[in-house]
Amino acid sequence: MTAADGRTFVLIHGGGDSGWSFHLVEAELRSRGHDVVAPDLPAGDDTATLTDYADTVVSAVGPVERAVVLGHSFGAFTAPLVADRLEADVLVLLAGMVPRPGETPDDWWANTRYADAVAQQARLDGGLTGNDDPYVSFYHDVPRALAEQAIRIERPHPSSTATAMPWPLEAWPDVPTRFLLSTDDRFFPAAFFRRVVPERLGIVPDEIAGSHCVPLSRPVELADRLEAYASEG
Repeated sequence: MTAADGRTFVLIHGGGDSGWSFHLVEAELRSRGHDVVAPDLPAGDDTATLTDYADTVVSAVGPVERAVVLGHSFGAFTAPLVADRLEADVLVLLAGMVPRPGETPDDWWANTRYADAVAQQARLDGGLTGNDDPYVSFYHDVPRALAEQAIRIERPHPSSTATAMPWPLEAWPDVPTRFLLSTDDRFFPAAFFRRVVPERLGIVPDEIAGSHCVPLSRPVELADRLEAYASEG
C-alpha cells in the first residue's frame, strides 16, 4: 500500500488506557503514509455514556472517507458505534469485548462465561492467566519501561454509567468486521475468543502473537495487520 492509498485509522483504546497506548502503532502507520486518530476517551467523569465516548471519537476524526476503525478490549463497545456513524470501510476488534444489542458491559462477563474461561486457562498455565500482577497478566511481553509508563498513566475509564448502559445499537453495523485475538493474552484467553467470536459475530477470529497489550509489544506486526484489513475493505 502506497501513500496514495492512505487511509485514516481510528484507534479506540480500552479500559484504563488512553490514546497513548497506540503511540507506537500510530508512528508506524504514519510512516507508511496514513492518517491516524487515537483520542483520549473521557475519564474521571462517572456520568459519561457509551454514546459520549462515540461522540468524542467522531468529533476528533471529523469528516473522513475510507476509515478503518479499531477497538481494543473495552473499546469494542465504542468502536461499532463509531464505525456505523463514519460508514467505515472496515471495523477491527483487537481482543475486543464483542457486545450484543441491549447488553450492558457489566453483564457481558457473566453472559460470555468469562470467569470459567480464565479459571480453565489458569489451571493449564499455572496461574499466569488472571494473575493479580499486571506485569504478568497484561504486560509480560512489553518492554519494562513502556509497561511502567502505561501503569503510571492509567486513567479511570470507563465510567460506571457506561458499564451499566445497554449497548445502544439494534444490530451489528453493516460494516465488514474482523477480529484479532492475541495468542498469549493472559486477560482474555485465546480459547475464550475462539468460542465467543463465532458465537457473537459468526466469523472465525484471526490471531497475532503477543499479550493483551499488542499495541505496545508488537506495533509493527499490528500495523501490518491493519494495512491488510484496509486493503481487504
